[in-house]
Amino acid sequence: MRKSDLDTILGELSAREPIFHHRELGASREDLLKMTADDFWEIGASGNAYDRDFVIETLLERYKAPEPDDWSCSDFVIHQLAEDLYQLNYILQQPNRRTRRTTLWRNVAETWQIVFHQGTIIS
Repeated sequence: MRKSDLDTILGELSAREPIFHHRELGASREDLLKMTADDFWEIGASGNAYDRDFVIETLLERYKAPEPDDWSCSDFVIHQLAEDLYQLNYILQQPNRRTRRTTLWRNVAETWQIVFHQGTIIS
């Protein structure tokens, strides 16, 4: 893959991070099902593992409140792992903590789907 193509993908994916915090990309159950792979799962900053159903139910509850606007992402790095599969790494700064994040993104029929996500607290 050419560097310019990878830079384009980096721009597309970094604009979607942090995942699930861009309501303009969709905030309904149907939207969340479309943006996550059937076998999506995540490891939270707590170390706990969550499956797709749990994450979607949690998000639908969170979406009843306003979105925090004091979060920022930086230090994006992307790696192509396989055809149409990319690992995006970055730092998420929240008011009371800083975490290193990894999201695995798959391009399916020209639509980005989240396969896996992990957050790890930086001490």
